Amino acid sequence: MEIKEVIKSQYLASLEMLKNAITQCPESMWIDPEPKNKFWHIAFHSLFYTHLYLQHAEKDFTPFKSMGHLSWETKDEQKIRKPYSRDEILTYLEFCQEEVKGCLSRLDLDSDESGFHWLPFNKLELQFYNIRHLQLHTGELCERLGVTAGVDIDWVGMVHE
Repeated sequence: MEIKEVIKSQYLASLEMLKNAITQCPESMWIDPEPKNKFWHIAFHSLFYTHLYLQHAEKDFTPFKSMGHLSWETKDEQKIRKPYSRDEILTYLEFCQEEVKGCLSRLDLDSDESGFHWLPFNKLELQFYNIRHLQLHTGELCERLGVTAGVDIDWVGMVHE
């Protein structure tokens, strides 16, 4: 199996686990104002950076259209005023799944630069970095669901088209 197919499989498996966490999150947890890091915001943050780091470089990034109240130009992701709905996040997740399928095939994994000045490694390592980031936050949400709501999210080992 080609390396891009392996990477794609792991992206899609991580996104599927995030999708399962999102769909099984009780509404009370989704909108709960108590945690500093809101469930919906962690899900959004995970998808935002997955989307960003799938691009060739920062200059090639265009924020997802339906997430209109985000200001990428000012890098103001943390100041989103209105919570995204579950449906908005799931729509963004579907978009990211398609980005994985399309963008990954076009990336030059042999490139010596990540394409993002703040990440000092090559394009191949960026993919592992991005999957680890996505899975870190997915795990965080799965743990929150398990401890707070008694909801267990099944592990997804791989996804092949």
